[in-house]
Amino acid sequence: MTLTQLKYIIAVSETLHFAEAAKKCFVTQPTLSMQIQKLEDWLQVKIFDRSKSPVQMTEVGKKVVSQAKEILKESERLEELVKEERGDISGNFRLGIIPTIAPYLVPLFLKEFSEAFPKVKLKIEEMKTRDILELLQKEHIDAGILATPVSNKEIKKDVLYYEPFHAFISPTHQLAEKTRITEDDLDVKDAWLLEEGHCFRDQMLKICHNTDRSEYRNVTFSSGSLETVKNMVKTTPSFTLLPHLATQNLSDYDKSLVKRFSGEIPTREISIVSSPNLARQTILKSLKDVIIHNMPENLVHEKGIVIPVE
Repeated sequence: MTLTQLKYIIAVSETLHFAEAAKKCFVTQPTLSMQIQKLEDWLQVKIFDRSKSPVQMTEVGKKVVSQAKEILKESERLEELVKEERGDISGNFRLGIIPTIAPYLVPLFLKEFSEAFPKVKLKIEEMKTRDILELLQKEHIDAGILATPVSNKEIKKDVLYYEPFHAFISPTHQLAEKTRITEDDLDVKDAWLLEEGHCFRDQMLKICHNTDRSEYRNVTFSSGSLETVKNMVKTTPSFTLLPHLATQNLSDYDKSLVKRFSGEIPTREISIVSSPNLARQTILKSLKDVIIHNMPENLVHEKGIVIPVE
């Protein structure tokens, strides 16, 4: 029995297709099939029922695959332990970040991290919160950066910062003349929202005082990009909300459309999340430290209302 054989059966269990699993493992299908057959012969059990289409795991096969995942986790932990003792921070690290964070946060830390840890191959991908949580559970990514809390209590959470919201208001909207706004000023009928599935959309709906959209404008627009939503605001009498980091590099004109909240400021908690069984803890800690080190001074890492510097 080899670790490679265990990786192969896990790949087949996830794809239920030998050819797809072979592509995923970067080997030919005959090579993958032969190695799985050797493992089955060694264990004297059938892991997969090849008579069915798609291929199915046998009952004992499900137990074998579950144990194979645990063995691979422990082997990764052993490798990481030895690397840590040598002071060697290296390896692949897959990171998912939600779209309302990625464009503004990644440029802040990427250069320093890549220079400080050249042996780490960091793969970053934008994805929605539900996809991050699903891929973490399947161990297809190592960590995610998103707004917390999340429903999955098994996920380990390390808070990075607390980020306030600001209103971005069209110059033709009735709130344009106000210097400060409150949550009661915001009517969702005048808002441009991100498409469903984005947690930022849900956060906006909680902040706006009127969630009845029955009298909404006669044009609907679905977008997953805050930048697109900002452009919609500039051309129609409307508003949206922006997280603080999204306001840092605006043009002078766009900055004039930003209105800050008075009183209690709506704020979101941003965390890096991972599986409690993650083997690459040293890389995770290094990444967290670099991100916090590069955060603007007017964002804090302790819970509380944040009032950004003007």
